[in-house]
Amino acid sequence: DIALVDHVMQRLVRDGDYVLRVNSLPFVWAVNDSPIFNAACYPTDYVSINRGLIRGLNGSEDELAAVLGHEMTHGIRQHSAHNYAKAAAQYYGLSFLNMDAGRMDWNKLNALAGYSIAKNITLPTEYEADEGGFHIMTSAGFNPGGGAAAMARMGYYLTYVTQDLREYQNPKDKDLPQDDFSDHPATERREAKLAEMLTAYSAGHVTVTDRRTVCIDGTPLLTATQTDEDYDNSPENAYLAAGALARAFHDYDMAADWGLALTRGGGVSMRGDARINAALLPLVEKAKAGAQLIALVGDAYAGEAASGAREKLRSAEQARAAEREAGRAAVEAADVKAIDKIRENSDAYSDYGDGTRALMLMARVFGAAHDDKPALSYVIRARAYAVLGDADRAHADADRGVADAPTDVLTWVNRADVRRMLGERAGALADALKAIEVDAKSPYGYLIAAEIYDEMGNGDAAEDYYKKLYAVEPKAVARIPDSYLEKIDARAYKERKKEEKKAREAEEE
Repeated sequence: DIALVDHVMQRLVRDGDYVLRVNSLPFVWAVNDSPIFNAACYPTDYVSINRGLIRGLNGSEDELAAVLGHEMTHGIRQHSAHNYAKAAAQYYGLSFLNMDAGRMDWNKLNALAGYSIAKNITLPTEYEADEGGFHIMTSAGFNPGGGAAAMARMGYYLTYVTQDLREYQNPKDKDLPQDDFSDHPATERREAKLAEMLTAYSAGHVTVTDRRTVCIDGTPLLTATQTDEDYDNSPENAYLAAGALARAFHDYDMAADWGLALTRGGGVSMRGDARINAALLPLVEKAKAGAQLIALVGDAYAGEAASGAREKLRSAEQARAAEREAGRAAVEAADVKAIDKIRENSDAYSDYGDGTRALMLMARVFGAAHDDKPALSYVIRARAYAVLGDADRAHADADRGVADAPTDVLTWVNRADVRRMLGERAGALADALKAIEVDAKSPYGYLIAAEIYDEMGNGDAAEDYYKKLYAVEPKAVARIPDSYLEKIDARAYKERKKEEKKAREAEEE
């Protein structure tokens, strides 16, 4: 389950067409053990995927991509943050940044966060998320039929399989005149809308009638049948077969580009993604519809000049591309305050050992036009490289930051941290002492120097710098180990021990 989700999410995040807003965080995801058929995107762009969803979709990459693209769109458009009290988002803050899933109780975390964070979503935004998810997953190379197929399976699962009343979908609800009976539109309505998106993606050529018959320009090509022993999955098979056709019509501007050739069994061979085409070609051969497919594809392209279908398709794609470009321009035009926040979030990712996402955020900073602290940006990016073990880039950025702003204590402090992460203790200590020289009132140089001296076994020097740290910033007492605090401030040490005892007693109760 985890490997499948990682594979799909990595493709969506890497290859999908989308732009994160200035104040958005990079996507983080994890699989939890809940049996509920659900996934959710929280205000921090943390996507939680229940095992129940993965199993319910029978491990289908394309169907899972559609659902996860849907959840990503909630994050990209900030639906969760807009529909949930701001206090909740502030309360959780960066708490989801801990990448060590082994130390996180994801079920408890989900319960704590509350189902409403990601699901207190208005119905128009659900449809918007379906559409956004469709474009993300198709641009990442998944089957365009995955969304409608996922809704077909979801409708069956929620109506006939689940024993959880929170999930159950009454089949009579589909007849209600308004989308007001649940947090989500009826799955059949969403299925129909996603099928319309598939048709539009194919330049209007591919449709699925009666949820089983795949047509090209209204002419039936084949009818999907059940292949699952437990339930009638013919709608899924139809949508995925139609998706393979839609992908080809979308990607190829002329019939010859398909590379269609008849096979002995009455089917065809064709160019394209073999995994996606596997949903179509066996059905074509079973129906012995190869010759008909070749003829229908030829006729479809011949009629495009009169219909203008391909021009409409490209025009719609150009409009979406322009929207993404406007989003990128907004990121580049981020003001100083926004850039400071992005840098801060990047540093937090590095603190949690996630250099990859830290670099994603720093790419936004370096792409912005209004960075008033470029030297600081270099040393913050250097920390991310150091986390990833890229010593050459870490050194280059850290040295650049110090050279550009030698009077900024933070450049020295961060280079000290970079060198320390790379195992260069002597260089780190030299930078920490230089930071103190540059700004004797800043606590960071004292802290790093004290910790390094302690690591080197020089207790006297460590005590001296912890004492200086305490004098400069009394609130830093929490960073001073017991063995040193007892010597520096016996009263503070006794108070700490007293509080620790109270905490232990409270836990025992």
